Amino acid sequence: MYYPTIDYDRFPKIWSNLSKFFNLPPVIHIVGTNGKGSVGRYLAMILQKSGKKTAHFTSPHIFDFRERFWLDGRLVSNQELQNAHLRLLDYFKQTNLDPQILSYFEWACLLAAELFSGFDEIVLEAGVGGEFDGTNVFDKKLSVFTPIDLDHQNLLGDSLEQIATTKLNSMDKIAVLNNKFTLLDLAKNIAKNRNCKLIIESDELPNCIQKYAQKYDLAEFLRANLNLAYNAAKVLNIINLDEIINNLSVLDLRARLEKIQQNIWVDVGHNAHAAKAIAKYFKNQKINLIYNAFEDKDAKSVLTTLKPILQSVLIYDYPSHDRKLLTNKISNLALNLGLKCYNFERIEPNNEYLVFGSFLLVSHFLRNYV
Repeated sequence: MYYPTIDYDRFPKIWSNLSKFFNLPPVIHIVGTNGKGSVGRYLAMILQKSGKKTAHFTSPHIFDFRERFWLDGRLVSNQELQNAHLRLLDYFKQTNLDPQILSYFEWACLLAAELFSGFDEIVLEAGVGGEFDGTNVFDKKLSVFTPIDLDHQNLLGDSLEQIATTKLNSMDKIAVLNNKFTLLDLAKNIAKNRNCKLIIESDELPNCIQKYAQKYDLAEFLRANLNLAYNAAKVLNIINLDEIINNLSVLDLRARLEKIQQNIWVDVGHNAHAAKAIAKYFKNQKINLIYNAFEDKDAKSVLTTLKPILQSVLIYDYPSHDRKLLTNKISNLALNLGLKCYNFERIEPNNEYLVFGSFLLVSHFLRNYV
């Protein structure tokens, strides 16, 4: 799953040899730091409701690898996934290529390509970055950019401009941006250099989205994500959009500020930008944060951002074999910020809790405590 060094030419070369086996239309590429999953799924749901046979690739997963492959409103079955895997192995055999050189994520991208062959619309969420991401090998009809902020600095660069550049360099023919997009001038320059038409979504939330948000008690960031999907659908010339939104079901993607019990919310946001959106939602409340983070994450910024809404920090320890956790350092970070900090033991019925962190943390919590 993890490489000490990354060969950015490997997967494009593999794809150039294998692309003849697939029947894919140009894809819709979702790129950004936060919100990619919900923007992509909302857009896929809209496209499906419009009558298009639609697929959505997202990552990571919480419980089951199958969660990454959404086929026209349902998750792929184990048998479909196994059959796609075997067909891919046959393609490699026919072209005398070695599948073992690929990463876990690159193989998942190829599985998506195989499973989604023959679909009308394909929504692909980038993993990390954009320009060098595995999803960037596919022909694109539209690039959709969610907000970009600091994350994965070890891979993408230390500055916001470096991170934004590698993400924005994935744009192709047409790109849609969130109206609060930072570094807009950079985006315009890259679009000009790449001969890409740049569209900035409207500031005003349509009435249908306001009604939907009220119906499902959406946090402000989820309203913004639905609005970005709505604007992308407009670019794709989807008709009767307001009617589609009025009849759209609840987001079928777990742990996006999901209320799983009366006093427990879970969210897979794991950086300061996501924490800012969460703090806004709980701004008039005090909540107990169930938290941990990988060593390469900026836990100090997350705790600083969430501090105004926190009653206490509860360190949630769980097994993480591939990446080290900050378990032993979080208490010092909390102490320096003047926050009460304890090891998590149990859920008390009279307290409110936010489980916030990686997909792995949320997965362990949901398996063990709900």
